[in-house]
Amino acid sequence: MTQPVRPAARRAGNGLVPLLIAAACFVTVAVWLVVRDPQAVFLGYVWGPIAMLAAAWSLQRIGSMVMLPRVVRAFWRQLSHAAIILFLSCGTALALANNNAGMSLYVAVPMLTGMFWTMSAFLRLPLGDRTAIGWARVLLDGATVAVAGGMLFWYVVLSSAPPGTDLATRAAAGTVGVAGLLCLVVLGKAAGHAGGPIEPVALRLLAVAPMVAVALAVLLIAGSDSARLMLSVIGSPLVALSFASAAYRQRLVLSRPAAEAPAPSRRRSRAELVPLFAVALMAVLVSYVSVDEMTSRQRTLIFGSVVIAVLVATRVLIGLRDNRRMLAGLHEQQAELKRLAMTDSLTGLANRTRFVTVLTERLAAHKPATVLLIDIDDFKMVNDTMGPALGDQLLYQVAQRLRENSATRELPARLGGDEFAVLLDVEEVTSAEEAAARILQALAEPFRVGEHHLLAHASLGVAIAGPGDTADEVMRNADIAMYAAKEGGKAAWTRFEPRMRQDVVNHARLGSELHNAIIRRELFLLYQPVFDIVTGRLHGVEALVRWQHPTRGFVSPGDFIPVAERSGLIVPLGSWVLREACEQLARWHSDHGDGAIKAINVNVAVRQLRESGFVDEVAAVLSETGLLPQNLVLEVTESSVADGRQVRETLHALHEMGVRLALDDFGTGHSSLSLLRAFPVDVLKLDKSFVDGITDGEDRGRLAVAAAVAQLAEYLQLSAVAEGIESEAQLERLRDMGYRLGQGFFMAKPLAADEAGALMSTPASIVA
Repeated sequence: MTQPVRPAARRAGNGLVPLLIAAACFVTVAVWLVVRDPQAVFLGYVWGPIAMLAAAWSLQRIGSMVMLPRVVRAFWRQLSHAAIILFLSCGTALALANNNAGMSLYVAVPMLTGMFWTMSAFLRLPLGDRTAIGWARVLLDGATVAVAGGMLFWYVVLSSAPPGTDLATRAAAGTVGVAGLLCLVVLGKAAGHAGGPIEPVALRLLAVAPMVAVALAVLLIAGSDSARLMLSVIGSPLVALSFASAAYRQRLVLSRPAAEAPAPSRRRSRAELVPLFAVALMAVLVSYVSVDEMTSRQRTLIFGSVVIAVLVATRVLIGLRDNRRMLAGLHEQQAELKRLAMTDSLTGLANRTRFVTVLTERLAAHKPATVLLIDIDDFKMVNDTMGPALGDQLLYQVAQRLRENSATRELPARLGGDEFAVLLDVEEVTSAEEAAARILQALAEPFRVGEHHLLAHASLGVAIAGPGDTADEVMRNADIAMYAAKEGGKAAWTRFEPRMRQDVVNHARLGSELHNAIIRRELFLLYQPVFDIVTGRLHGVEALVRWQHPTRGFVSPGDFIPVAERSGLIVPLGSWVLREACEQLARWHSDHGDGAIKAINVNVAVRQLRESGFVDEVAAVLSETGLLPQNLVLEVTESSVADGRQVRETLHALHEMGVRLALDDFGTGHSSLSLLRAFPVDVLKLDKSFVDGITDGEDRGRLAVAAAVAQLAEYLQLSAVAEGIESEAQLERLRDMGYRLGQGFFMAKPLAADEAGALMSTPASIVA
């Protein structure tokens, strides 16, 4: 499997290529302007469309990043549309490259359309107060600039135009100039908003485009032929370069860790002062006109009005500065609260709220979405054995590894506890499964936590959003798949399939019926005899719960026990089995006296051992039934013993009470020998899987394990019980190995209470 590319490299790579293309076009045009051939104007214009396409590519890529807020994605996507429109303007200019008649309407119309589309993109950003008064301020500022710009182009620029300049060229150039000024006003409003969603440097880079438009309008009317050609040729690559640079700057900020992201700028954008500059410009223009065309008294009145306008503008500037200073702290607090509301405080990843919000937005936009739901296997054991502080360190490192191994357009998140998720923008099964395998491989490497090297395997559920799915449904599907992965052995991934939902429904229905079965006493016990395989006498029994459903008939324990464990019903079910088994043993003692078995085996689930009152419950049942602690053997699995501190303390308390403990299915776990040192075990039960092939001379592995368990039990002075004996050959082989106790269908199937009692009143003979 190939190693995943680090996200920082991917982010840089995706944005750097179009930036380099735009920069190369700009440099090529600059070189052409130095060594240009007046007969080859076409070669100067050809680079503008190429650069604009590269800019559109860069803007579209960042506009499709799932990890960005919706308003930011919409902004960059709309800029990419504006770049496409400007590409059409560049293409038209290229087609008319040899026509020196000025700015054609075929060039001006798409250029103006692109500029107004760019302006509307900025209007979608937070511009401060979104009330009617706030919008009125924006409109008034725009109107001020439009009127001042129109007057300026009409009186000064148009009057300076060469005599041969046609009216269409002058009108188009003036309109482009005014539109550029309006773009600067709107951009300034967006840049001046504290805590805005767009990176401040990226906004400053985008200001190049309207500045180029204003300069182009002036030069097309009042500039020399050489200046007009220079800006006409280099203007498009320069605008494209500003677009691509802004997109690349935004990518660089996203590639940084959250702690390194720059704080929002508090400074007032210079572009936001354009309306005030417009007022000053008009004042100068009025003063200039009044010098020659008015009387002395009129000029005095005009000059006084200009001074008052300047004083009022200055006073407004001072007031705005004071207001901004007072509001800066509030804006920062609001931004911080918003960030905290969407970020997990421990890991710095997105939290559940942010994750579900982005997922909902993607589904509402009918975009592909896949959820990887990740749960750390056996994290509770780490938390209990090593402490919550070290557990938090492990979760932090898991989060960092998820961040490092997630692509730019993937959103990693911590949903809570030891549960994480990654949102993918794919809908192909192959891509989703490859991402799941990549994440699990990354988490399979050991973690360095303090002085420890820890393995943190995870179970992962994959859910691909289908048509009409809601965020809750996709999350629920991923959760179902994740639990299926856990049930399949953990440290694996499982992709959700529709049948799984039906399985969950069936389990829920079965759980409800099981709850009623406990109340209605539909459950009963059978007793699997345990024999002394040397003497052939009955040694004990193992209590096994069974369910006779009134309509389903017999329900297999393999069907309802997992449902009980998942739903928590295993606790009341286990309590019922414990009491029923102890009461039955007490009846056997009363009926058969010394011929009755001395102890009864009862299986205990890990959920019961986690209950703080379980030890008291066992003591109460023994007291009420008149049994001694040594009359009870509790069987637990290796995974139960390794569950955590609470379970270990419960087992030690039971052992100190005198209750004997049996390690069931011994040999199937990964740490059997180490458990014997920490676990107060009395009985080892060899798993049936080692008994099945014990008579096959070629299966040396099972034979060796079975023999080793018998020798280990003898050395540690423990009882060894062989499970699942199904033939006389197996019985003889186990007896030769040193096993004294065994159970299985060869000797006896699980029996009803009266049938098991009959074995106690008559000598059993199972040995040939």
